[in-house]
Amino acid sequence: MRADDVGDLIESDGFLYRRAGPQSSQNLIVALHGSGADEETMLPLARAISPNARIVVPRGRIDQNGERRWFRKLTPTSFGQDSIRAEAEAFARFLDGLAKRERLDPASTLFVGYSNGGNLVHSTMLMHPGGIRRAALLRCMPVLSPAPQTDLSGSQVIVLGGDVDHTYGPHSARLVALLRRRGAAVRSRTVKAGHNFGDEDAVEIRAWFEAIDA
Repeated sequence: MRADDVGDLIESDGFLYRRAGPQSSQNLIVALHGSGADEETMLPLARAISPNARIVVPRGRIDQNGERRWFRKLTPTSFGQDSIRAEAEAFARFLDGLAKRERLDPASTLFVGYSNGGNLVHSTMLMHPGGIRRAALLRCMPVLSPAPQTDLSGSQVIVLGGDVDHTYGPHSARLVALLRRRGAAVRSRTVKAGHNFGDEDAVEIRAWFEAIDA
């Protein structure tokens, strides 16, 4: 597989995913897409964060009214609690298998989650601590109610809100506060954007990740 190739879909533990980047690289990014998108939409961002990293991009399993998602929504800012918990449980099992197949080390792997994908990432952290320890969460908000009383000590997180994201932006500070209360080291930044992500996100994530990896 060449460094610029995107691999075929792989099915494992109930999820579909693709691989990209040099497979000999020791750096791994797992990137989760937002609602209504697919796994390949995350590749440009992952490559901008770390051009030489191996990349794994899974696909959300939920089809809600023709929109691919990671769990079901009730309104733009409220979500099916049973769906969140079931999909976080399934994703944690998927990560257990991925650790063997893709040499995933939770201590060094960077998880990048955008919107619904990022909400699945932090929900998995809260429900199954230890499997995800480094996470970049873009345009996210708290979704579990109630949130588990989990110890996230040793976890490193960056939360990136958009200054004109009128849907999720007002909830970003609550997510930062929640993760800090659970013991995670959290960096919070607001970028010039709406709900979309772009180059400024990649710059912020890369600087943060290089600092914690130093």
